[in-house]
This record gives sequence, C-alpha cells and structure tokens, in this order.
Amino acid sequence: MILYLSDVVFMCALHKQAANLEKIVQTPNKIGYLCLDIRKNMPVLEKIVISDFRNIRLQELEFSPNVNCISGNNGEGKTNLLDAIYYLSMTKSAFASSDKFNFRHGTEEFSLAGTYRMENGLSSRFALKMTSKGEKKVRRDDKPYQKVSEHVGVLPIVMVSPADISMVSESGEERRRFVNAVLSQMDREYMSALQQYNRLLLQRNRMLKDMDVDRALLEVIDMRMSMLAEPIYQARKRFVEELKPIVAEYYKALSGGSELVDIEYESELSKAGLDQILAASFDKDRVLKYTSAGIQRDDFSFTMNGHPIRRYGSQGQQKSFLVSLKFAQYEIMKKNYGFAPVLLLDDVFDKLDMGRISNLLQMVASNDFGQIFITDSNKVRMSGIVDKLTQDRAYFETVSGTFSKI
Repeated sequence: MILYLSDVVFMCALHKQAANLEKIVQTPNKIGYLCLDIRKNMPVLEKIVISDFRNIRLQELEFSPNVNCISGNNGEGKTNLLDAIYYLSMTKSAFASSDKFNFRHGTEEFSLAGTYRMENGLSSRFALKMTSKGEKKVRRDDKPYQKVSEHVGVLPIVMVSPADISMVSESGEERRRFVNAVLSQMDREYMSALQQYNRLLLQRNRMLKDMDVDRALLEVIDMRMSMLAEPIYQARKRFVEELKPIVAEYYKALSGGSELVDIEYESELSKAGLDQILAASFDKDRVLKYTSAGIQRDDFSFTMNGHPIRRYGSQGQQKSFLVSLKFAQYEIMKKNYGFAPVLLLDDVFDKLDMGRISNLLQMVASNDFGQIFITDSNKVRMSGIVDKLTQDRAYFETVSGTFSKI
C-alpha cells in the first residue's frame, strides 16, 4: 500500500526514520512511502469478557484488529471499557489510585479476560481476577504468573485521555507516574529497581519516625538506595532525551503552530550521588520524619517557548501537547518492541478544533499504527471522520455499561 504526503497529511513524514517505513517513490510532486503492516506482528485483542468492573456487569465483546469506535453519552461506560483493556495490560487502572473504586457497586470481585492474537500468530488468553480482600491473580493460558508484575509489558499499551491534563496542572507525582509506567513496560530491570527502591524508602521513612534512629542501619539502607537510584536516574534521562524531539515533531504536525515545546528532566542526582544527598539531608529528614530527597522527588517540566505550559498554554495547546507526548511514547515503545502497542484514545476530540481532529485521525488510521480504540460522545462526528479513513473498523454504542455492536 503506497501512501502519499498529500493524502495522509504528515504521518509518513513524521516516521520517515522509523524502521517500518521504506522510501519507494520520488517524483517532482510527491514523495511516496511504503508503510509496512506491523499489525501482523503485534498482539491484537480479539475478544474481551468483563465481569463486575465499574458499571459493567457482564459483557463479552469482539473487536476489529484495526479501529474500534465506542460512542455513548457521558457516564454510560465508554471510558470504563477502555480502562478494562488498560487494566488487562497493566494490572492496574489508568485512573483509580485504589482498586476499591473498580468494583461494581455491591460486588466483592471483578474479573477481566482477553483473547489476544500474539506476535507468533497464535492466540493466548489472559485472565485477571481481583477480590475485595486485595487478592489479585493474573493467568496466561490458565497458568498463573508467580508475580503479577511479570505480566506488565507482555501486552504493551498506550492510553490518551482527558485525565492526562493532571500531568500539566498537578504535581510531579503524575509526571513521574507517566514515566514509570512507560519504562516499566519496556524495561523489567527498571521496574525491579524501582520496586526495590520504593520498599527501602518505606523502611527508611519508618526509621525516621523513631525517636532513636539507628544511624548505622540507615547508612546501609542509604547505600542500597543509592545503588538502585543511579540506573533509574540514567534510564529516565535517556528516555527524556529520546522523547523530546519526537514530542516536538508531533506537536508541530498536530497543531500547525510555531510554538516550541520542550521537556526537561529535573533530578538532584544530576549534581551528586544519592548517598551523598541523603547524608546531607539527614538532619532535615529527622525533623520532618520522612525522606525529603531522592528520585521520588524527580520532576519533568513541560514548556512552550521557554515558559511553563500550565501557565502560558491555552486548553487547546495543552491538549495538543499531551496528545503529542502520548504519541511520542507510542513511537518509542513501538521501536523498542518491534511492533505497535494497543492505542486507547479516550475522548481525545474534546478541546480540539476540526482541523486538529482531522490531522489526528489521519495519523492514527495509517498502517503505521496498530489496533486502536476510540471513544466519543458524538457518534456522527466520529463516524464521519473514521469512515473516510478506513473501512476496517467496528462501531459500538453503550448505555449503562451495556455495549451493542452497530
């Protein structure tokens, strides 16, 4: 399939350095690219069964391997379906900080099961069950994982949603959460180091609450934390450096604006090792009774023309930046895995004008993207644009947590 810049606006231009794009034609008027169908090699969600998850009582749905469009009024369950798909990949919600918010009212457990066509062409069934007692079990083809975390990264996924605005408007915790979620999918050593670091951090904070702190034991913990912090810091640094130019390219293509967007990684480890930092902050930490320094305090600043986006960017500019950020994540993950992750686009059209919406959908409908799930309360708007881009799509409508294929 040959796609031309005049027909697909900018998608292939953004990806001309990607491994799955091959230049094949050059004429005085057009440059053509062959976009290889990477969907042949990626996990595709063929069917999902959802039981007692949020407002969904029991649903069994089969999906298109290309574009899946979910419509319905606000509050009917569109986002809950996408969150169920996300949960099946990440073993946690994209939104709720506690699993207690994921149980359907009056129930004590929920379960999710998905049948995926894997990269080897064979099907695998992934099942997850969560109880109100805090027991979480994940299985692949009826075989349980020894650790739930072993499943993270097996089914790579990217979610774009209105909740992403918290990365601009709130504290660094949300930005760290984003970076940790991306790197944990791609790098098991990063995830393991982060988990160990957080366990030691909890232990250190408990010790700081004691009236008589065992300084010798604290120094041992500080050294272990320092050894774990360094590879975490280096991984975050590399990720941001890779992320920055891709975000800038997507933002330029999506918005058509002349604004220059940038991301800067802010970490105390850029100045000294963590063991030195913790030693210097001991007196302060003892008074505060918690650890005030370390990679858990890292931040990532988002700027536009050198100024914070949260103060100087309009709602449309902030939304364009966040979509660009998530698409850059998608690009990096695709390069890392060698195939496209599943892409969840939740209400992405909100606060975007029709020009940006058209650019966005031209981009995601390209063969360069894999399986996509899109939600929108405006069924006419969504179908009007999607139908012009591809005939390989499925439509669903939801009312009170019940989904109908239309």
